[in-house]
Amino acid sequence: MATAFNETAISVLEEVYALQNSHYTSVGKTKASERIKKLKKFQKVILKFRKELQEAMWKDYRKPAAEVDLTEIYPVLQEIRFAIKHLKSWMRPKRVARPLTMIGSTSWVTYEPKGMCLIIAPWNYPMQLLFAPLVSAIAAGNTVILKPSEFTTHTVEVLKRIVSEAFEEKEIALVEGGVDVSTSLLNMKFSHIFFTGAPEIGKVVMSAASKHLSSVTLELGGKSPTIIDETTNISTVVPRIAWAKFVNAGQICIAPDYVIVHESKMEEFVQKMTQQIRKHYGEDAMNSPDYLRVISSKHFLRLKGYLDNTVKDGGKVIYGGAMNEAQNYIEPTLVINPPETSDLMKHEVFGPILPIISFKNKEEVIELINSKEKPLAIYIYSRSRKNIKYFIENTSAGGTCINMSAVHVGNPNLPFGGINNSGIGKSRGHYGFIEFTNERAVLHQKLPSAVEFMSPPYTKLKQRLIDLTLKYL
Repeated sequence: MATAFNETAISVLEEVYALQNSHYTSVGKTKASERIKKLKKFQKVILKFRKELQEAMWKDYRKPAAEVDLTEIYPVLQEIRFAIKHLKSWMRPKRVARPLTMIGSTSWVTYEPKGMCLIIAPWNYPMQLLFAPLVSAIAAGNTVILKPSEFTTHTVEVLKRIVSEAFEEKEIALVEGGVDVSTSLLNMKFSHIFFTGAPEIGKVVMSAASKHLSSVTLELGGKSPTIIDETTNISTVVPRIAWAKFVNAGQICIAPDYVIVHESKMEEFVQKMTQQIRKHYGEDAMNSPDYLRVISSKHFLRLKGYLDNTVKDGGKVIYGGAMNEAQNYIEPTLVINPPETSDLMKHEVFGPILPIISFKNKEEVIELINSKEKPLAIYIYSRSRKNIKYFIENTSAGGTCINMSAVHVGNPNLPFGGINNSGIGKSRGHYGFIEFTNERAVLHQKLPSAVEFMSPPYTKLKQRLIDLTLKYL
């Protein structure tokens, strides 16, 4: 488990900030070839530290090496390779059309970096959620201060070595610490802040950014529902839901938070989900080398409280529920029909507890989902095009998967992000590049402008031209 973290002194923070503040203009002028060179070096250094990353995440919360490869290292490498492939195209000024009233001019959009950026990442995917936005920031030509979570101390030590070997501090720097360091950073003026974490902390970040009118990307979370209708093949969907829910012990912002199952499929779903959990982690998940721990005692006690209170309110545990506080272990747990007022249904679970609710008609599903904040994701399992269309058209979410869960984040051609309470802004691929970029409008007037013919004094002829413009152009 995690040990005490090192905290970067405030004086050091100020030195790093001053260093990058004096250098971000020159970084912003770099060509695509220079940025690509940085990204290739970054990729090389990450692969060099692959073994150290695997060992560190096992120490922090027993993350299996295979999951480190698949959910931490690969997504970052994918981001790097995608950016390298497309960066020249992304940076190229884009010509745009002009209306007839602007005859004699040409217009285009040019892409300039925002400047100094701050990336604050959480503990649940300590590498991916720190380095994936970093790739976008580098591609866009910014300097960056990185602030990882203080909960994954072994991993942070490796991340710090990667950053120091791959980059110069005047361009990219990693600082360590808890609330005090985060607060000090948020008091500084950044051009853009990229934060991943809980909505309540996102509000604090947004408030701090408003003091400097800094733009923000907020990757938050919420209660992402999974819908299973009466047409669904349960045998097909259960492995997909079980993987998405219990990988990383459910500590994922896009994990299925609760499942809404048609009453005709409820019994089969519960039966096959228990079988699937045993298939993944054996009869005793505590002894499985593939099952993680909850990150800290604080989060263990939070989840235990949610479960205890929900059972007290009438929810029923039908699988799992075993816990070991010394190890921050919570068994994969299924709870059927928890009351809507219970903790498990009011708060984002963010752990290995899955509430399961039955429904009779589609309207019940929409009413339940729309009674809560807009989620980061919605997962729809159905073989009915009509039902799928109905669920999409009557809900709102940051992203949606049909007959799959969580994997939309892995397509760099799709925007990733939430809406309102589940997030602001988009990331990954080209969307991430744009998030760290100022799309600068440029207009070049080459011939006399129509404005010159319609400026004061407003004669009858000019008024007639204005009338024609209003009517036809």
